Amino acid sequence: MLMSHFKFIKRSFLLSLAFFIVAGAASVAGESPGWPRMRGPYTNGNAEPGTYPTNWDPENVLWKIDVPGKGTSTPVVWNEKIYLTAGVGGQDAVIAYDWSGKHIWQRQLGTETSGKHKNASGSNSSPVTDGTGVFVFFKSGRLAALEMDGTVRWETNLFERFGKDNRYWDFGTSPVLTKKDVVMAQLHDGQSWLAAFDKVSGKMSWKVARNYETAQEGSQGYSTPVVFSHKGAEALLVYGGEHLTAHSGVDGKIIWSCGDFNPEGLKFWAIVGTPVIARGVAVVPVGREDRDMPNLHGIKMGGSGDVTKTHRLWKREDTGSFIPSPTEHKGRVYILRDRGKIDCIDPLTGKSYWVGEFPKGKGKFYSSPLIAGDHLYAAREDGIVFVLGLNDKFEIISEIDMEDAIISSPAAVSDRILIRTKKHLFCIGKSARIKTVNPNIKDDF
Repeated sequence: MLMSHFKFIKRSFLLSLAFFIVAGAASVAGESPGWPRMRGPYTNGNAEPGTYPTNWDPENVLWKIDVPGKGTSTPVVWNEKIYLTAGVGGQDAVIAYDWSGKHIWQRQLGTETSGKHKNASGSNSSPVTDGTGVFVFFKSGRLAALEMDGTVRWETNLFERFGKDNRYWDFGTSPVLTKKDVVMAQLHDGQSWLAAFDKVSGKMSWKVARNYETAQEGSQGYSTPVVFSHKGAEALLVYGGEHLTAHSGVDGKIIWSCGDFNPEGLKFWAIVGTPVIARGVAVVPVGREDRDMPNLHGIKMGGSGDVTKTHRLWKREDTGSFIPSPTEHKGRVYILRDRGKIDCIDPLTGKSYWVGEFPKGKGKFYSSPLIAGDHLYAAREDGIVFVLGLNDKFEIISEIDMEDAIISSPAAVSDRILIRTKKHLFCIGKSARIKTVNPNIKDDF
């Protein structure tokens, strides 16, 4: 058993080393992976290497623009172009800006469905791009593919096709891309599913049911699938319905599954935060940290069939997050809790390197943390952005008041940070040109 654990740690180290070598090579070549999806180029909340600002005056930034509609989605960046979604004039809309903040185009797609929660909108789901198109989803059920110039390639309404959304709150799952398809997950009280649509034609490639019997609200999921590599092939990691599952990217079939996340059958344990993969471990936020019921699990990646009893590495009931997604950096995972506590943990053991707590404020943390340039950026609902130094202790470098509410998660590209507030989009940093490439998936489990 000890030798098996040692081999696992050694393999995880080599995977992490390979990841950083490849990432470093891309940086040396002058190519940037940009920010093509919700959790960034590496799907872990971590930006490309660079020198990012750690303190600024919100009235003295590279640029600040008014966003013409409500939305909580994260902007994405490709080849010096910025894309984001918003409700504009009662319509689901996609907006594009250039690297100077100049408006390029705006595409309104149809009637918006507004959010229930005061902080939500019909544009909670973030866009995703591969440089050939921009793919978006809205609370209305509208899934659309746009060309990079804003021309509509295709669109469809998934709720009209497969049944209305049946959950307590506002749809927040974002689309993800494989080489061939755009994939969406619908996890709710009703027929839950995972489905893939051809990026070029919009034709459905596959659709698989994903239904589990759970306690009340346990079937309702708001997290986003994670694309990774399993034995050299594309796969999707999905958490919801009190199960973590890995699916083939080719046909959606389950490769392995892990359950037993709520053995007590507690009610109202919906999932919002997205898991992160670090050193061969899926770190999964579970429970309701906002109600003093945190829960965090470490699941070894890989295997086949039911791995519930064989791949669970650790479980903690004293930390976890409800809404913010975990972030990974240099083999460590950062858990930002909804009310301001933060844990830096070892994904292999679940043990904390350090624990800290931000000063109390007027809001919670809805935004997921960003790591850029060896600093962590945490944006609170009331508009305060904290910057931490990532050393072996909790250390606040700066505290900036953006003077507007922040729900959206920040993004970082080529020494610039993009922060979307309730009314504005800020660009903070240096003037720099970027070249964007789509990084390959580097994990393999």
